[in-house]
Amino acid sequence: MMRLDHLAVAAESLEAGRAHVEAALGLRLQPGGRHAHFGTHNLLLGLEDGLYLEVIAIDPGAPAPAYPRWFDLDRFSGEPRLRNWICAVDDLDAALLRHPGAGQAVDLARGDLRWRMAVPGSGVLPMDNLFPALIEWQGAAHPAARLAPSGARLRRLVVSHPEVAILQAAVGNELHDARVVFEPGTMGLRAEIETPHGVCVL
Repeated sequence: MMRLDHLAVAAESLEAGRAHVEAALGLRLQPGGRHAHFGTHNLLLGLEDGLYLEVIAIDPGAPAPAYPRWFDLDRFSGEPRLRNWICAVDDLDAALLRHPGAGQAVDLARGDLRWRMAVPGSGVLPMDNLFPALIEWQGAAHPAARLAPSGARLRRLVVSHPEVAILQAAVGNELHDARVVFEPGTMGLRAEIETPHGVCVL
């Protein structure tokens, strides 16, 4: 089974991503950390129901890895935007047998957080990066539990693609979340988020 875990906004720089999300939601992001393995860093925002939002960008102070970065960040350009959705699984190896295109398991850590992530060798997820990135958390520690409440809650995540039926068929039997909606159309993600200021969109 898959469970919606978090959403990722990609940006050319962390400050550009911060400005975009804080302007869109009217909420302040919290410090995140660095991902040495992929040469990236992030900022975070806690959402209700155990979810969180991250802004992620290439860390200019980190050495470039000898392999593609996750979330296809090596090819990212333009304005910050909601780029990926991440689903948790209990057994990543078993999930990758069902979805081999999702990538290979990579062991990662930051502080006392431990997790395994499926990352394609190219850095590009199936269905033009709209297939969910798969994550398996190791132990009980999870970022969402450490973030200050923001009063924001995901109301709806709309996944759009011209061939969205293929994507929906691939994950539909494993993801049972009424908040995730698949629609035919231009490729992209749209998150409708309830905030103390009303419903905002990323």
